[in-house]
Amino acid sequence: MSFEAINSVVQAENEAKAAVAAAEAKARQMASDAQAAGRAAVEAAGDKADSALAELRRKADEEAMSKAAELSRDVENKKAALRARAEARLDRAASLVVERIVKN
Repeated sequence: MSFEAINSVVQAENEAKAAVAAAEAKARQMASDAQAAGRAAVEAAGDKADSALAELRRKADEEAMSKAAELSRDVENKKAALRARAEARLDRAASLVVERIVKN
């Protein structure tokens, strides 16, 4: 083989080694970029889930407070009605007791 042919083969080998090294470096960079993008996507999804959870909790708390207030009003109304009936019956019971005492 001539000197030029050997130099040409050596040069081609060096170029191939450089191309392989560049491809490996690019592959490592792409993998690193993909991992970073994946981490960012997971973090964004976590943030979105946290936000949605906070909103659901807020709505649940509002609904619970509304239902508790409604229940409290209903109980107060029933209590007032029962008290009115009891007071009316108390007057009648007192009258009956007085009647029986007076008759006996």
